[in-house]
Amino acid sequence: MATGLEALKHISPDSGFPTTLHPHFSEKIKNHVPPDPVREQIFPDKDRAAFADPEKKALFAVAKRADLTESIGTLLENVQLSQLNPQQLDELALLVNERGVVFFRNQDLTTEQQVKLFEHYGILDRHPAQKDVRHVVIRGNKEDHREIAKYTPWPSGEWHADTSFEINPPSYSMLRMEEHPPVGGDTAWVSGYGLYDTLSDAMKKFVEGLHAVHTSRLQYDTILDLWGVGPNRPPIDSHHPAVRTHPVTGLKALNVNTGFVTGFAELKKYESDKLLDFFAYHLHSADDHSVRWKWEVGSVAIWDNRCVLHRVIPGSYEAPRRGIRTTVFGEKREWPPLF
Repeated sequence: MATGLEALKHISPDSGFPTTLHPHFSEKIKNHVPPDPVREQIFPDKDRAAFADPEKKALFAVAKRADLTESIGTLLENVQLSQLNPQQLDELALLVNERGVVFFRNQDLTTEQQVKLFEHYGILDRHPAQKDVRHVVIRGNKEDHREIAKYTPWPSGEWHADTSFEINPPSYSMLRMEEHPPVGGDTAWVSGYGLYDTLSDAMKKFVEGLHAVHTSRLQYDTILDLWGVGPNRPPIDSHHPAVRTHPVTGLKALNVNTGFVTGFAELKKYESDKLLDFFAYHLHSADDHSVRWKWEVGSVAIWDNRCVLHRVIPGSYEAPRRGIRTTVFGEKREWPPLF
C-alpha cells in the first residue's frame, strides 16, 4: 500500500489495520493553503473542429484510418503529428469529436512540440496538482485502489473526464508516452454518446432534467495525502448538466462519471445514491462502447473530454510509466442544451 497515507500512522490496537483519519484532523490536509484562487469562467474561442472539412480530405491524404471498434476509437497510421498543418489539425479535432479518442504510434514529438501543437486548439489548462504551467506528468496506477479507498476518499481507479469539476472543464486532452512497461498500464475509454444512446427513453428524459454534482473535494484530499503534492487551487463543486449536447457534432452525451460525480443537485441523498449505483453499473458494463489501448513508448492518444470518459487500468508492473499530458479549456457546460 502507498506509504504516504496518513492512515498508516494510526493502527488500531484491536484489528492491527490502519484507522481512517478525518481530513480536518490530518495536519498535511488541514494546513495546506493553495497558492491560487478558484478560477473564474472563461470564454474560449470557437472550437477548431468547426472549421474542418467534414470529409477530412487533407488529413486522410496523409494518414491511414483504422477504426478500433464500432463505437469509439480510431488509429491513424503512417503519419507524424509534428508534420500536420493547421487544416489537418482542424480535421483531426473533428475526427476526435466524432470517434471520442484517436491514437498514434511511433511519434517523434518532443514536449515543446506537443505544447505548441496543442496551443492550436485553445488555451492550455492546468491540473490542480500540475506544477509546470504547460503540461502534467502522468504516471501509472500500481496501488490496490480497492484497499486505498478505505483510507482516502477519491476513487482513483474510476471512470472520469479530466477535471470535470472545473467551471470550464477541458475539451481536448493529449497524452504522449515517454516510458512504459512492456505489459500493463493500459488505458480504457468509454463513449459518452454510447452511454446516452443505450439508456431507455424514460431514463433519458429523467436524466436530461438533472445537474450532476462534480467535485474536486475528494481528489483535493487525496492529492495531499496519497500523492504528497499541494493542490494549486481550493476545492470546488460545479453543477453541470447530466446530459450535454456536443457543440460540434450536435450529439447528446452522458456527462456523469464515477470519479468526480457525488450526486445530483435536484435529488435527495438516497435518490442520488441509487442513481449513482446505476451509473456505476452502466459505465462498467459498456464494453460495446469502450476501447482499451496498449501503450508503447512514442504512442499518443488525443481525446475529447466532452464525449468520453477514461481510466488507467491498475497493475503490478515494476517498469516506469511516464507520459506527458496537455489539455485545453473547453466551454462551460450549458443547461438546457444550446443545440
